[in-house]
This record gives sequence, C-alpha cells and structure tokens, in this order.
Amino acid sequence: MTEQDDDTDSAIDSSTGTDSGSDLIDSAFASEQADDESRDRTDTDSQHGSIGASSLDDIVLDDVEDTDDAGEASRGLFDDLLSGEPIFEKKEVLRPSYTPRKLPHREDQINNMATILVSALRGDTPSNILIYGKTGTGKTASAKFVSEELESTSEKYSVACEVEYINCEVTDTQYRVLAQLANKFIEKNRDHITDRIDELESLRERVREDESSLTETDFESIGDIESTLESLREEREGFEEVPMTGWPTDRVYSTFFEAVDYTERVVVIMLDEIDKLVEKSGDDTLYNLSRMNSELENSKVSIIGISNDLKFTDFLDPRVKSSLGEEEIVFPPYDANQLRDILQARAEVAFEDGSLSDDVIPLCAAFAAQEHGDARRALDLLRTAGELAERDKTDRVEEDHVRQAQEKIELDRVVEVVRTLPTQSKLVLFAIILLEKNGVHNINTGEVYNIYKSLCEEIDADVLTQRRVTDLISELDMLGIVNAVVVSKGRYGRTKEISLSVPIDETEAVLLSDSRLGDIEDVQPFVQARFDQ
Repeated sequence: MTEQDDDTDSAIDSSTGTDSGSDLIDSAFASEQADDESRDRTDTDSQHGSIGASSLDDIVLDDVEDTDDAGEASRGLFDDLLSGEPIFEKKEVLRPSYTPRKLPHREDQINNMATILVSALRGDTPSNILIYGKTGTGKTASAKFVSEELESTSEKYSVACEVEYINCEVTDTQYRVLAQLANKFIEKNRDHITDRIDELESLRERVREDESSLTETDFESIGDIESTLESLREEREGFEEVPMTGWPTDRVYSTFFEAVDYTERVVVIMLDEIDKLVEKSGDDTLYNLSRMNSELENSKVSIIGISNDLKFTDFLDPRVKSSLGEEEIVFPPYDANQLRDILQARAEVAFEDGSLSDDVIPLCAAFAAQEHGDARRALDLLRTAGELAERDKTDRVEEDHVRQAQEKIELDRVVEVVRTLPTQSKLVLFAIILLEKNGVHNINTGEVYNIYKSLCEEIDADVLTQRRVTDLISELDMLGIVNAVVVSKGRYGRTKEISLSVPIDETEAVLLSDSRLGDIEDVQPFVQARFDQ
C-alpha cells in the first residue's frame, strides 16, 4: 500500500470515528445483546398483560441515538473528502472518449477527410478511407470530429447522411459487427416509419375538420389515409432485430442489407481498431461491406477503417485491399511542443483557474513525448496528477504530483499486462521473482527453468521445453517486464542474464491473485531447485 492510500485510510477512519474493524464488531455485538434484552423484557411484560412505559421509552431513545450516530458518521465520511477546494471544473475533458471542438495540429488530416467525405452531402458515394497511426495520435478523435460535422451539415441541408461507429476491439467478429449494424438501422427505420405515421395522423385530423386539405396530397379520401396508416404499422412491427448469437451469418448479412437499403441515404461505417477484426475473423466482413454498393438500390455505403498497425493490409485479399484502401491518411506522432498545445487547450476547460503550476503541462508533455508522442498518455498524466492533488487536499497541481502520476500509471500498466499474461508466462515470471527475492543476481535461463518445472509440478501444469521457456522470457522482455541480456561465456557458450524491470512486490501480488498460482502455499523450497542441475 502506498503512502497515498495510508493517508486516505486514516482520513476515512477519522471521519467515521472508529480506529479499527474490531470496534464495529463490538458495537454490533452490543446492539444484538440490547435487542435480546429488549425481547426478554417484552416477553416478560406481555405475560403480565402490559409493557412498562419507561421500558418503551428506553428502547425508542436508544434507537434514535444509534440512528443519529450512524447518520453523523455517513455525513462526515464525504464531508471530510469534500472539504478541500475543487481543482477540476470539467474532468471529462481529459478522458480519451471526449471529442473536443478543436484538435490542434491535426488540421491537415481533418481537411483531407472532409475533402473525401463531402461527396456524401451531394448524394454520391465517398471513397473508402484507411487511417493509420500509433496509439494517441488523434486518429479516432479526428474521425469522430469530422463525422459529427458531416451529420450536422447533412441535417442543415436536409441530406440523408448517417455515420455509424463500431469499436472492433469489442465487436470483433463478422456476426457481431453485422448484427450491431443491422439493429442500429432497424431502429432508425422504425423511427422513420413512426415519423411518417405521426404526419399522416395529423393529416387525418385536418381532413376531418376540412376535406379540402386532401387537395394538396396523394390521397383521395380519409379511407386511403387509414389504409396507409395500417400498412405502415404492420411494416414497423415486421422488423425483426438480430440476436447477438444463433442466426446463420448469411441471414444476419441479409437482414443488415435490407435494413440499410430500406430508404435512400448515404451511410459511412467507421470501424475503429479494424486490424483487430481482421486478426480475429479474417477479411470476410470487409469483403462483404466493400462490395455492397454494387447490389444496393437506395443506399450508398462508405467505410472508414482506423488502425494502429500500418501493415495489417498485407494480410488482406488483394480484391479487398484495392477496394478498401482507396484513400489513406497517416497520423504522425506528436512532438513535445504539440502535446503542450493540446494539454493547454484541454486544461483551460478541465481545471479551475490557477489550479496548475507553470511546470505541470511541460512536464506531462515531456513524459508523453518519450512514449512515442502519445496524447492519450499525456491526458492521463494530467488527469491523474490532478486527482492526486485533490487527495492531498491541495488547491494546486505541482510537478511532484506529475511524477507521482507517472509512477502510478506505469504501475497500473504493469499490473494490467501481468494480469492478462497466459499461465505459462506467469509461471516463468514467478520463477524469476522468486530468485530475485532470495538474492540471486545475474539469473540465467537454466536457473529459471529449474524453478519453473517445480512450480508446474505444484499446480499440475504442463512443463514446456527449455527452448520454449527461453522464448517466453524474450516475450516478457519485449513487454518491458524483464530485462534479458545475452552474455557470452567464452568457450561455455552464451546465456541470457535476466533481471526484473517492474516492482517486485506489486508484480508478485498480481501473480498470486491468479487462482492457479494462488494455490502454491510455500514457495521457499522451489528456490533450492536452482542448485539441482
């Protein structure tokens, strides 16, 4: 537990007026005894036909006093935490999901996208677009910004143009992508029919009052209007949403196709993390979507693909690659000065005036510039630094808060990476931790392998070959969890010297939270296995 957590815990303890959990247990036990005594008194009095007035008063008063105490504790808990001056004015501005009204240093890319998509406002099919760039280079934010502008402009000029966003890291199979899109358009079609029904019902009421209202319509009588209304209601009820599982894929595609083509419109489908979809499900989805326009009668479809991987198209079918990548836009990483401008623009909205010291934004920008110009990392740093300052109950974010935030974010990253490792990689990492904790330096692959075998036997896991374990160590090295350096031993050959690159206690705690590794009760004997050559 960090010093920060200790401070928070002591603040909570002081606000609730308790020193430890034992006081709460004692209090609950005393209350239970009081209830038992009350019941005993009630039973005794009822045998004599009445309850003593003074006893009743005592019970009621005791209950009121307990409630008041509990109420004060609950209020004090949050009052204490809210006692400091607020630092944030609008914290959501610092989250990756927020789309700002202005995106510094991405004007060229935004204008390029707008130039391609403007044809949608003329009722034509825009070219498909592939957007590349590393994480945190503004790809998704820029694409969403352009999409919002496209939809708002289409409403202004009464042009049917819609943008649908799919995150392929979450929706990563052809079935799910098509089902999600189909259901969105089914809902839009229902809304379209409902609007038409409302118009006709209004017309019907006007005709009842004045039959001359029919002269400017295609209807000859109220009966024609009633018949059309009935037909529209049946049509609205006839739409069947696609379940998330269970249908054949061709039926899902057919339902999606019919839902899109129900009315005349230009549709832009934005597939974020498109490489994840291709990696999981192949290129069938892209093949079907990119060929839709040759079969659609009313609608036109365009695709925007967003990817962190510049080479993912190498694995696509040549026909898909040629149709999908009609236009390509690359987002380069930000430099420190550009990151500073981005943070400054967001900070003006996110923080109260005077809440940031002068060196906070430059330091956040410098740290993020080292991480390949990642604006998302810079925003996370700034937000976390503000949260740490709030917990310290200070009214300004200082340089020290940024450095603490850097350590916290790095630790959070490590925890997430370690938590999601396969079991075999966790066992290899656990073996390295055990060696380091017992003072072994310049750890070699053979020592790791001996302990790894013992751990596998303990939890009844398959034992991999030493060559495969060496590969797993290299993977941990690439993830930045360990540092593995190849060292020459002269005529004895070469070996890897391995050391941890992450905090040892926190990493061990994450590993032991795994139910399989948590079954290992006594790890000490395994360290002796390093001598069993």
